[in-house]
Amino acid sequence: MARAREVELECGEPFALAAARVVEVRAAEVFEHSRGVLDLGQIERLHDMRVATRRLRAAMEVFESCFPHKRHRQALKRVKALADALGERRDRDVSIELLEGFGGELPEADRGALEALAESLREEQRVANEELALFVKRKRLKKLRRRLEKLVEAAS
Repeated sequence: MARAREVELECGEPFALAAARVVEVRAAEVFEHSRGVLDLGQIERLHDMRVATRRLRAAMEVFESCFPHKRHRQALKRVKALADALGERRDRDVSIELLEGFGGELPEADRGALEALAESLREEQRVANEELALFVKRKRLKKLRRRLEKLVEAAS
């Protein structure tokens, strides 16, 4: 898993400025992890983006009072929607990985049923990936990035 970037804060700086810096850094992490997130063969990319999204969401919730209410609410709503779409795909990734690991421990006679279940999960994974694709389109991510930039500017 990718490490979170550190945010340098000054003791005497205004709380709103600290909020802006934290949200700015956490937002950048989300976009850094967006490349390759739809690759079903590289599930860690999705995991890293999901973690970054959860960190961004937490920062936005902690610093809510530093931002204009309407702008904050709209940005947070979009971050939550992205996080939900990432979570739907991640749930399938984890389940498939678990089943594949467990399958090697089963007797040959029992592996067919397990493989059928795994294939069903792979189909759910593909559907979740198609739904996620709508959230990570370049244009949609660009709009989210701009919305978050405006949020940060409002607090700076």
